[in-house]
Amino acid sequence: MSLLTQARRLSDAVNQVAIVICVVCILGMLAISFTGFVYTLFTGGALSWTYSLARLFLPWIGMLSSTIALHAGEHVAMTLLMRVLPEALVKVAAALTLVVIAFFALLVIWYGWDFFRNATQIYMVSDAIQISRKWTAIAVPLAGVIFLLHLVHGFSLLEHFTDEAAVIEEVIHGQDEESRS
Repeated sequence: MSLLTQARRLSDAVNQVAIVICVVCILGMLAISFTGFVYTLFTGGALSWTYSLARLFLPWIGMLSSTIALHAGEHVAMTLLMRVLPEALVKVAAALTLVVIAFFALLVIWYGWDFFRNATQIYMVSDAIQISRKWTAIAVPLAGVIFLLHLVHGFSLLEHFTDEAAVIEEVIHGQDEESRS
């Protein structure tokens, strides 16, 4: 198995983990908010910590969901421009897009790591719940690393290089093979 194939499999696995983490964060936010709602409903008072705790999941959801969008090719693309350009220029523009994404990822890692190192504050969710800001700050450089990892997929990250019919066939036949196993 080639190194590129292994890197693509790692990218796919990391993407699946990111999806699970985002779902867990959203469910956690919902559970915390629902707890606050139920508490208010039954006691008439409010739990002061529910909103503060629930919002600590937002950086993780925001950063990881952007890596998921990149992996799926669901990011900003100038499709109309790509359709009017000659094929040679489309490839040049696509290569430049990947270079810009890599540069952005490196900036996110560089500045995100500095942000993480300097995150010394403690979120005072309540008297009993204190969470280090490092917990939310680490999501930034981690997302940058995942951006770089996803770049191993190359042009397939860009929607104008995706053959939709082939993707549909792959999904259909992949499900057929899974049902036979």
